[in-house]
Amino acid sequence: MKKLTGTFRNTQWDPYLLVAQIVAMQALLYVSLGTIMYVMDFFAEANHTLDHIFEYHEIHVTDLGGRLVIVAFILNSLVGAGVLWFVVRRTKLCLDFSFTFHFTHLVICWWYNEAFPSTIGWWMLNAVCAALMCVCSEFLCLKTELKEIPVGYTALNNKVDL
Repeated sequence: MKKLTGTFRNTQWDPYLLVAQIVAMQALLYVSLGTIMYVMDFFAEANHTLDHIFEYHEIHVTDLGGRLVIVAFILNSLVGAGVLWFVVRRTKLCLDFSFTFHFTHLVICWWYNEAFPSTIGWWMLNAVCAALMCVCSEFLCLKTELKEIPVGYTALNNKVDL
């Protein structure tokens, strides 16, 4: 029998839950990025390839296609904040999960291009997207965590004497 303590949340480390949340976040964020990128490519009348997601040379402001890739990444970071709020629901973990997604994206881009990303635009975009995802998801999680807990009624809807 577990000893009950006065803490609000269970702080026991659960590696299976953590790995499942990381895999869910990665999958959902890449699906949303692919969907947003598909819509953006449709408007730009461009080819639909993985290069738009993983090729760091695709991020530039010289033409409409490059600007739409930037917009897609920024929109995905906002979607990522909602996904992080839905999957994780912990303010303390928002920075960790945001960093984990973007670090994994760095490793995948490195593998896909067979070279370390060297453009300043790629680094700036990913830094802005990571910060945006982290701050927005922290806002959403804090809003949920700070909701009032009703303590004025019992299960039978009788008032409790304080």
